[in-house]
Amino acid sequence: MGSFINNCGLRRRSFRRILLFSAGLLIAGCATTLPFDYDRTPSAALENPEQTELGRFFQPELKAHPGKSGVLLVPTGEWGFRTRAGLSNQAEKTIDVQYYIWDADTSGRIIAERLLRAADRGVRVRMLLDHLTTKDTDFKFSQMDDHPNIEIRLYNPFANRRFQLLEFLFSLERLNHRMHNKAFIVDNAMAIVGGRNIGNNYFGVDAASNFRDLDLAIVGPVVQDVSTSFDQFWNSEFAVPISSVVEERLSEQDLQEKKSNLYLWVEELEDYPYPIDTTPDDVMAKLKDFREDFIWATAKIIYDEADKPEAKEEEVADQLILLGKEKDREVIIEAAYVVPGPEGVERTRINKEKGIRQRLLTNSLATNDVAAAHAGYAKYRRDLIRNGLELYELRPDARSVKRNWSLVAGRSKASLHTKAFVADGEVVVIGSFNVDPRSTALNTEIVIVVESPELAAQVLTYMDEGILPENSYRVVLEADAETGTERLVWITEIEGETVRYYSDPEVSLWRRVNSWFMGLFPIKKHL
Repeated sequence: MGSFINNCGLRRRSFRRILLFSAGLLIAGCATTLPFDYDRTPSAALENPEQTELGRFFQPELKAHPGKSGVLLVPTGEWGFRTRAGLSNQAEKTIDVQYYIWDADTSGRIIAERLLRAADRGVRVRMLLDHLTTKDTDFKFSQMDDHPNIEIRLYNPFANRRFQLLEFLFSLERLNHRMHNKAFIVDNAMAIVGGRNIGNNYFGVDAASNFRDLDLAIVGPVVQDVSTSFDQFWNSEFAVPISSVVEERLSEQDLQEKKSNLYLWVEELEDYPYPIDTTPDDVMAKLKDFREDFIWATAKIIYDEADKPEAKEEEVADQLILLGKEKDREVIIEAAYVVPGPEGVERTRINKEKGIRQRLLTNSLATNDVAAAHAGYAKYRRDLIRNGLELYELRPDARSVKRNWSLVAGRSKASLHTKAFVADGEVVVIGSFNVDPRSTALNTEIVIVVESPELAAQVLTYMDEGILPENSYRVVLEADAETGTERLVWITEIEGETVRYYSDPEVSLWRRVNSWFMGLFPIKKHL
């Protein structure tokens, strides 16, 4: 079974890697420039989307709502996959994709195959991928790059493909800055922006663990702004052609053979739960069905510059902090990774003094796929609760999450990957930004900000479901009568009965100890 990419096994972080990473902080050099010498041709997004059927489709609505953009929630993994696959099938001129993770599992290979078929139709495909997550499969991706209509660039790539861990340790200042953006843009007319990467567990088809996540489908002027962001990254010095990193090339005969094998593999798939080969007519018919569901509102993009590692600018973080300071009633957050630090604790204190309601749903230790990030968060739980934060943590058996998965997912564990904020029931932020130091200072991020009470109500309904007792633990502080101190308590419901835990639920003692030990390392700003 031929494929262009295979599993990179990224997210399992062992204790040994944490120790190596911590040691790297002590010995890292100061190299910040990219060690590459390459030629490349600048390019830009499709100038006139109205050349395409997709670009013409929403013209009546655009004329009826001047200056507004259309937004539609993509709340399930099924629709996360179907929108990307369907738009790939519909594309006539261009597809631009920008991702932090592109797994080489079944879903990742199907979407890659859809892009190849689009390229066969004459569609120009530009793929911008973060190299940290694709360094083990860059040769497979480079085979796609051999297609005359596909160009792949790697953000801030490793120079040494044989000794990458050693290079990471000694070039930490450069390589620790990653591109966390997630965008899928078709014909510069419609885009998908949000929290999902490309892979089985983002689409509810993984047998071990699947994410609760959220995207926005967008049309209108904000799409052109997303394309401007993509072009800025694509033409920056940090986007290196994959051909400059991977020297091995395929012959034309080998390329055609591998393409044929991949196409045959997708055609013979029997157990993938979602439609793959939707025709352009099918896609446009589905868009007609959803046409009335789009919300027309003022929307804008906020994104970090591609040279954030050098400029030290924190565009997304700064503007979101400013947005938070402008709220006066409530802020509701659902975020996978939260490492608030003293600054975040202080903001919750100020909000409490102002009488602002503040609520957070994040991962529990049982659902967090990055143990080090949980360690950085856990030490602040007490202070956050004392400062008025209503704190919830996702259960690994969350019913509402599992209902949205395919049968292929079976009894897999739930995990949270959403990055969404609602302020005062009027402003919605959805994108790639986590509430942690990596998103603030190290990674580049992208978010869509929408001013719409209607969209806010939809997102709040989604968020309210996530904190139901069958889906989450309410984390509170209670006085211990024996010791006179406060202790954390996790409260939930199981089969209609209230259940209380006095340590992180549904995890082993070893996992608790491991998380505590990780929290001792002075690496908060890298989490």
